[in-house]
Amino acid sequence: MTVHVDLNADLGESFGRWTLGDDDAMLGLVTSANVACGFHAGDATTLRRTCARAAEAGVVVGAQVGYRDLAGFGRRFLDMDPVELTDDVLYQLGALDGLCRVAGVAVRYLKPHGALYNAVVHHEGQARAVVDAVRAYDSGLPVLGLPGSALLAAAEAAGLRAVPEFFADRGYSASGTLVPRSEPGALLHDPAEVAGRVRRLLADGLVRAVDGTEVAVRAESVCLHGDSPGAVGMAAAVRAGLEAAGIGLRAFA
Repeated sequence: MTVHVDLNADLGESFGRWTLGDDDAMLGLVTSANVACGFHAGDATTLRRTCARAAEAGVVVGAQVGYRDLAGFGRRFLDMDPVELTDDVLYQLGALDGLCRVAGVAVRYLKPHGALYNAVVHHEGQARAVVDAVRAYDSGLPVLGLPGSALLAAAEAAGLRAVPEFFADRGYSASGTLVPRSEPGALLHDPAEVAGRVRRLLADGLVRAVDGTEVAVRAESVCLHGDSPGAVGMAAAVRAGLEAAGIGLRAFA
């Protein structure tokens, strides 16, 4: 049984008068916050507030970088030139790190968002582009991603710390990838079921795929989606279940 684990969630995704999720409540439950950087979501005021509140809560901030796609919430693949993708990631890193520094903290890791996250599971060119940005900005920043992905392989090859994560409330395919949101079984909604599968993952290193296959997954962090319906209740159930099992909560970065 794992003795401690990180809980992360996507935060800072509101924009102007449009509110997405309950960031304040989630910051009381997670140990790491994947904060949007303005390309897929988040305006400057939202992001500054999120960084400040994370600092107050003692939650580690990571830059959640994505495609320049506000209209699509970063969930549409963009076939970008690798140099331009590297530059876009650098831009996002620098912007969020500046807002963090005003709050007295700093960006401590990077995680891709949405379509970029899924692309760099297999797209080696885009994976290297993201890693090139991290290495150029701060080679001490860990990269958070899917186990077995091209992203984590590229990070390791570049001498960066590659951190594998598990998605508590997402369905898995037999190959260990996430079930696309458009397909049945992509999202889980029962807090008790989700809490149970997290405990099983940490105890046995296994998750049941949508086809019933038992898939081996190694993870140092568990992702909880802050924008899902009932996200706060889900996160609270997972945290309570881990604490009841004697598993400590600790940021990986």
